[in-house]
Amino acid sequence: MNILILGAGGREHTFAWKIAQSPLCKALFVAPGNSGTASIATNLAISVTDFEGIKKQVLAHSINMVVVGPEDPLVNGIYDFFLEDSDLQHVAVIGPQKAAAQLEGSKEFAKKFLFRHNIPTAAYESFTKANLEAGYAFLGTLKPPYVLKADGLAAGKGVLIISDIKEAKQELKNMLVDSKFGAASTKVVIEEFLDGIELSCFVLTDGKHYKLLPTAKDYKRIGEGDTGLNTGGMGAISPVPFADAVLLKKIEDRIVKPTVEGLITDQLPYKGFIFIGLIVVDNEPMVIEYNVRMGDPETEAVLPRLKTDLVEIFQAIDQQCLNEIDIEIDPKTAVTVMLVSGGYPEAYEKGKEITGFESIENSIVFHAGADRKEGKVVTSGGRVMAVTSFGADIKSALNTSYESIKHIKFENMNFRKDIGFDL
Repeated sequence: MNILILGAGGREHTFAWKIAQSPLCKALFVAPGNSGTASIATNLAISVTDFEGIKKQVLAHSINMVVVGPEDPLVNGIYDFFLEDSDLQHVAVIGPQKAAAQLEGSKEFAKKFLFRHNIPTAAYESFTKANLEAGYAFLGTLKPPYVLKADGLAAGKGVLIISDIKEAKQELKNMLVDSKFGAASTKVVIEEFLDGIELSCFVLTDGKHYKLLPTAKDYKRIGEGDTGLNTGGMGAISPVPFADAVLLKKIEDRIVKPTVEGLITDQLPYKGFIFIGLIVVDNEPMVIEYNVRMGDPETEAVLPRLKTDLVEIFQAIDQQCLNEIDIEIDPKTAVTVMLVSGGYPEAYEKGKEITGFESIENSIVFHAGADRKEGKVVTSGGRVMAVTSFGADIKSALNTSYESIKHIKFENMNFRKDIGFDL
């Protein structure tokens, strides 16, 4: 079959790398893609939210399946666009319909879903500019630190954790009145702070059945020891060593099952990945957030461990027979380290030539913010490349990634040297 992947990051290069290995894939396209996808697929210069442009390419290249990488097209209803168009109805789309994508598109929608289905999560209230004073009052009922979340999509930057109540009130005003995160913060969810250790749980569902993928833990802060500004992710580890059989059973019974059952009860059509951000408080798992796609850079650590043909899994999702597939996972540990542009996540320069990545043999290099220009591969984003390695444990996998990184060069390259330090 002919397959189109939407997206341009490390996640999409990883999807392309995995799908290209399948005998079921005849031709592979990525829109818009990057320098990594260009080496194994045909890049198409279309925005992921240009649905009409995507339609033209789907018809021109006889695409049978569309795999949606990022959240934007899902929240904007790409699945519904295909369903409602007689020329596109036959194409399989991997991702939820628009109504279900609100689990990521609106923090308030997600919290109401969690409470409605008795899934453990933090207490919360939602506020708009009209009831700012009530927001101040609610902050006064909580213990520090204070968690403020922009209700809408803010490219992973819309969550603030603040220790000082005066500063928290000021930031609430900045978000609601001064549109700190644009339209995303016209409504703000204030949550109680949960103190524990985080991990990510990945679920595949066909809308009726589900399968669990390996757990992962990512590292969001730019600085060593989890300090500094939040980023899109500086690295990831899979599996998570503290996620033993007892904890995994709690996660499945208390969170995964009621989530999938809740989607069915609420009539929220869903064929794709559910990424559940979890925090473990006193050995009890609780949901921090839902994402309606795979995480990045967790994908770069999780998918390489998948031994089963990914296209076969996607076909089973489309045909709602996921229960008939056995998913085989490599028991080895995978560790991903992200190489980023100097200055990221704040201002950074693009167009820096990247060298040395082609000579790496012991790791897999996934391109993220990288593009090919005039015969050279250059930086085009903040997160540039993800280096993934296998090992018997975190330490050996990590050492391999760091050894491989020594060969990669670009001006002002930065990366964290302590991924997995807390485990």
